[in-house]
Order: sequence, then C-alpha cells, then structure tokens
Amino acid sequence: MGLFDMFTREIAIDLGTANTLIIYNNKIVIDQPSIVAIDRASGKPIAVGSQAKLMQGKTHENIRTIRPLKDGVIADFHASEHMIKEFIKLIPDLSGKFMQPALRIVICIPSGITEVEKRAVKDSALKVNAKEVKLIYEPMAAAIGAGIDVENPEGNMIVDIGGGTTEIAVIALGGIVCDKSLKIAGDVFTNDIAYFIRSQYNLDIGERTAERIKIEIGSAMEELEFALEDIPVQGRDLITGKPKEIMVSYKEVFKALDKSIMRIEDAIMETLSITPPELASDIYKTGIYLAGGGALLNGLADRIHLKTGLPVCVAEDPLRAVVRGTGIALKNINKFRFLIK
Repeated sequence: MGLFDMFTREIAIDLGTANTLIIYNNKIVIDQPSIVAIDRASGKPIAVGSQAKLMQGKTHENIRTIRPLKDGVIADFHASEHMIKEFIKLIPDLSGKFMQPALRIVICIPSGITEVEKRAVKDSALKVNAKEVKLIYEPMAAAIGAGIDVENPEGNMIVDIGGGTTEIAVIALGGIVCDKSLKIAGDVFTNDIAYFIRSQYNLDIGERTAERIKIEIGSAMEELEFALEDIPVQGRDLITGKPKEIMVSYKEVFKALDKSIMRIEDAIMETLSITPPELASDIYKTGIYLAGGGALLNGLADRIHLKTGLPVCVAEDPLRAVVRGTGIALKNINKFRFLIK
C-alpha cells in the first residue's frame, strides 16, 4: 500500500435526476434531492439538496432553483459540479480537513448515455479532487444492489425506474446482454399528475404537490387490493385565481399515469423479445427485479406480472438499490471487469 493510497478515500455516488446518494465507509452518508438554488445576480449557489428543495416553486426573482440533471444525465455542468462538491463536503470524515484527501470515486450512469455525457460526469467528479473515477451502468448497479449475482452464467432481468430514466436490462456473466433506456420515469409521472389535475379540475399545482400525490396515492392499477384513502390537494384555481382545495383518489392518479406505465410495459416486452433464448429460459425461472423509486408505485409489480406472465419481485429498499450496488462495485473495484474506465 503506497503512501498515496493511505490518503485516498473511496466514495460511491448515485448521481440521480431526483436524488443523489453517496456511500462512504460502507454507509449511506448523503441522501438528498438533486437540486441547487442559485443567486441570479452573482451566479453563486446559495443552497443544495434538502435546503434547496424547500425553496422550489417559492423563489423570488433573485433566486432560481435548478435540477442539474435531466433524464439521468448532466444538463447544467456548473450546477452539478457545485452540487457534488457541496455533498462531498457534508461527509463528516471529509469535512474540515486541513489536507483534503484524494478521492477514488465510482459513479453510476444510465445505460443509454453518450460518450459526451460520460465525459461530463467524469469531468464533474475530477474537479472535486478525484484521482480516479470509474463508471458503472445503472442497471448493473441496481442488479448488484438487488442482491443478484451478476457474474453468474444465469440471465436476470432488472427494471430500474428512477427519476429521469427507466433502465431495463438483461444481465449475465457480469455484462449487459440487451438493454433499453427510456426517458419515462418518476419525473414524467409527476408531470402527468400535474397535467391531469389541471385539465380535470382547472387547478394549478406545483411540482412538489404533484410529487406528494404520486408518493402517497400513486397507483399502477385501477383496483388495488387495499384501497388508498383520498387525499386533499391545494392549488390555484385557474378560473377564479383563488387558492382552492380538492380531494383526489388513487383511481384518478391511475388514469393520469396509465399511458406512461404502458410505455414502460412495452419497453419491457421489447427487451424480452430480443433476449437470447437460453437467457429467456433463465428469466422464466428468475423473473423480473424492480428497483428505483418507481418500483414503490402501488400495484406496479402486479401489473408487470399480468403483462409478462413472469414472477416480479421488488428489490429490498428499491430507492437505494443503485447506490448499494455502486458501493459493492467500489469495494470490488479491481475485481469487477464491467467498471468503465
């Protein structure tokens, strides 16, 4: 072990469109929304993460909130670099050190990413004192985090529904055999809900309110085994301009989300149709694993099971499956062949 290695710290980052999670010392030390609040006059960031999320939709003209990632990739380079830097500063062991340690970082990226987008992710990480940056594809990280032995010669299918993208992949022998990356995921669900409420009730609601509806009564099925309670939703009446409250049921949310979920189902069917027969017979036994925040949508596993006829299992703590897998990849940084230099 060289002297340089003694001062190197290892971190795994799941740089998500909706949330950023960081693992350090085998523990999740950061789990915050991927949002930055910026002072328009100076261009300087004021807040990141949870603090910036509280400002979302409530800012005046001198402050704007930015989500630096769109569809799973960096859309605002400056803001994402600042966000990564601030989150790393929040790691208890790394903050306030006289000499900032060099970092070895593993970051997960969507499977449909271009070379230019890969470069942007690496550059952002290199600017925060990283001496080595490796990338891992999101479906691979999700599969490892869901407890699948990805090095096995057995085929497994993973569907990771994040904030910006849905990643569908068939994995065997430590590699992705076939995959689809779809820009329909949690953010689109949130927009679907806001649009539905605007067109049905003439009620304008903010992104945070639409997200709360999705989390509390989001449903992929019209009839759930256990009916969910209707919830009150406040917004601005588009006709009178006054604040107003309505009650919303899970069946209405199902109507709002139905088309987007259909497109995810179609993508799963397409991926199954291009899977080699030997792997298809494995998947018939092992089924489909769901990960990512979208996996928490009520009735989604049942709906995919009805569509595919395959067993569907939701990963334990699906929101953190990707970062857990990235953390395991970090521990086996020299062993896993599928990490991208």
